[in-house]
Amino acid sequence: MLRGRSDMDVSKPVMATQISGQDALRELPREVPVSVVLDGSSAGVLMCSPAALKDLAIGFSRSEGSIASVNDIVEYEEAVQQNGIEARLWLKPGLSAQIVARGRVMAGPVGCGMCGLDSLEQAMRPLPTVAMQPSFIPAADIMAAPDALRARQPLHDKTRAAHAAGFCVPGQGVVMAREDVGRHNALDKLIGALMQAGIDPSSGAFVMTSRLSLELVQKCAMVGCGVIVAVSSPTADAVAAADQAGITTVGFAHADGFEVFSHPERVA
Repeated sequence: MLRGRSDMDVSKPVMATQISGQDALRELPREVPVSVVLDGSSAGVLMCSPAALKDLAIGFSRSEGSIASVNDIVEYEEAVQQNGIEARLWLKPGLSAQIVARGRVMAGPVGCGMCGLDSLEQAMRPLPTVAMQPSFIPAADIMAAPDALRARQPLHDKTRAAHAAGFCVPGQGVVMAREDVGRHNALDKLIGALMQAGIDPSSGAFVMTSRLSLELVQKCAMVGCGVIVAVSSPTADAVAAADQAGITTVGFAHADGFEVFSHPERVA
């Protein structure tokens, strides 16, 4: 079930004065409070681009460990409120008890998906080990992925102020992408889209337009994706977590090369 508007306008024309003194309209991305609600209880409030919110709700719930698959979801609806949007998931009986296990108590700004966790232990949660898959990702696919992802960023084309997360399948390239003002929101949207399409994250690599932060690695581990690629650098803590979880982290990926920071054995 879907109530309310599924997608608001993701950008807004704003008048800007240029250095020359001339005024011109500039498209700027929107940031809207979105509450992910599971069985009537808020699991988190995210400041994000108001598009693909079903993907966001499903992906966020999966990366937080509240659900294991789309089969855990009975119903989805959206409700546009005065100050934001509620993205509501109704789950199979018996799953509600897991909602409070990793609660968030405040709104998270776009820069940090961990903001709002109510304990230090939740921020540094233990991660599952990602199994080594029989297939490898070719170096050529890694070098081609940033440009392929760039071609799937309409919001960035309009605003120059949005991140993207893509899914790269070995031998096929980037097959799916999602955008958001927040990099962690973009990855959650991608995870939700993959789940609904029946695509296993372990069959490819996540590709990010941002730096690799600890939380991106955590989300990677939670859904079983063994490779994450970025055009920028990983943080030291992200590499440490990836090394322990068995995840391959690739940074500074461009058409002419890249650097591997953990588990290089997956790169052909």
